[in-house]
Amino acid sequence: MSNTDNGSVAVPAGVQLPIYMDNHATSQLDPRVLEAMLPYFTSKFGNAASRNHSFGWEAEQGVETAREQIARLIGATAKEIIFTSGATESNNLAIKGIAEMYKERGNHIITQVTEHKAVLDTCKRLEKYGYRVTYLPVKADGLIDLDDLKRAMDDKTILVSIMFANNEIGVVQPVAEIGKLCHERNVIFHTDAVQAVGKIPVDVNAMNIDVLSLTAHKLYGPKGVGALYVRRRNPRVQISAQLDGGGHERGMRSGTLNVPGIVGLGAACEIAREEMESEAARLIRLREKLKAKLEGALDYVHVNGSMEHRLPGNLNMSFVYVEGESLLMGINEIAVSSGSACTSATLEPSYVLKALGLGDDVAHSSIRFGLGRFNNEAEVDYVADKLIDIVQKLRELSPLYEMVKEGIDISKIEWQAH
Repeated sequence: MSNTDNGSVAVPAGVQLPIYMDNHATSQLDPRVLEAMLPYFTSKFGNAASRNHSFGWEAEQGVETAREQIARLIGATAKEIIFTSGATESNNLAIKGIAEMYKERGNHIITQVTEHKAVLDTCKRLEKYGYRVTYLPVKADGLIDLDDLKRAMDDKTILVSIMFANNEIGVVQPVAEIGKLCHERNVIFHTDAVQAVGKIPVDVNAMNIDVLSLTAHKLYGPKGVGALYVRRRNPRVQISAQLDGGGHERGMRSGTLNVPGIVGLGAACEIAREEMESEAARLIRLREKLKAKLEGALDYVHVNGSMEHRLPGNLNMSFVYVEGESLLMGINEIAVSSGSACTSATLEPSYVLKALGLGDDVAHSSIRFGLGRFNNEAEVDYVADKLIDIVQKLRELSPLYEMVKEGIDISKIEWQAH
């Protein structure tokens, strides 16, 4: 890793480049998690489904301990935890499995426009099979309107799937209220809680959650392993298997279990349970410092999404009159994510930011900072200084910024086509 920088911002002592601030995309494996996993790659290598010798029993014991650790973090019981390959599979299993199991009762599903693609694309597929899906809009702060949800429900509604915390803008939905509404109407409530579990308190009973998706690699665990919480009572939720095989995981998800990964997920949940409160407080401090420095030095910057209902480590900001891709190139030694998604050869503005009512130009100028366990204050200072420097340089080259500074209303200008 190089510790040199060719820009005009000096790299302070204690800061190693590149800097990782994209913890919503994935997080670094915690060394304590790796330590818990290692024996299950070598000496404890048994198949957890091998019931007739000590190698299998040892593997099974590792799996059952992890089940308890995950359950403890979200207020569930160990028997309600089903292991999967990650969040995408958990979301698919939840939504398709419930749609199939309850199709006699109804064919209507409700979700929101800012869900992760693993939910949106699953719902789109179900529409091909005759299911009706309502995609709720969000308000300018990224939250759904509970009255919209009430109005959308009818006697054929079988499932509501609303994510706990958004992966781009970090906005936390009113999950307990959504769950309460669903329970009053005998509708199953699923939440994609991938970004929330381990970062903020999650309690499936207090929040009336029936089915919940989570994954290890967003909370300092390994990639390729996740879980699905499925409520066993009041109400008992049943899910049709989407993979057929040996009937593993109470018949809901066949396939040999990824024992080292599962042990890692359990260890990550245990660490999160013990340290979440202090970690959240530290991340909020870092985030507020980053926000204050950027807002203090730059004009025409704004935060996307509610600041009040937000993940501790998330900051999504638009730097108006700056092209997002140029900005990212200017800070290429800092890992963050932009408000554009590269689909095929075109640069599309984020559908989440568009749903908040942002114009394409503003969405393109947005940056998502994902602060995490391994970030420190010196990094925040460096990142803020570097961004301020690059934004100021790019704006010096921007005729639009120049015109706005001179008080010209650029929305009134009629551009000549050549």
